[in-house]
Amino acid sequence: QVQLVESGGGLVQAGGSLRLSCAASGIAFSLSAMGWYRQAPGKQRELLAAITPGSSTNYASSVKGRFTISRDNAKNPVYLQMTSLKHEDTAVYYCYPRGQGVDWGQGTQVTVSS
Repeated sequence: QVQLVESGGGLVQAGGSLRLSCAASGIAFSLSAMGWYRQAPGKQRELLAAITPGSSTNYASSVKGRFTISRDNAKNPVYLQMTSLKHEDTAVYYCYPRGQGVDWGQGTQVTVSS
């Protein structure tokens, strides 16, 4: 059974930083490309950052230069370091193994106060 558990969200002031973590079980993590997504109220879920098994990364233009995705294949988690947070970054953040068609986790709420 696949389980995705995101953590590290919270309330932060604009300009602040947060580090999100995602633990994934039930998948071949070290062989899986992983992505971080977010969904704001009334908006569609969007892909923010992706990382390959070999740690090549890609970012959406909205977060490039501010967010960094990383992974630890030995310990499983995938991280999203978020800096220079803006009010518009407020959303529920999810990790997901790309192209695997599994259920989404609960996500972690990030709220940025302006």
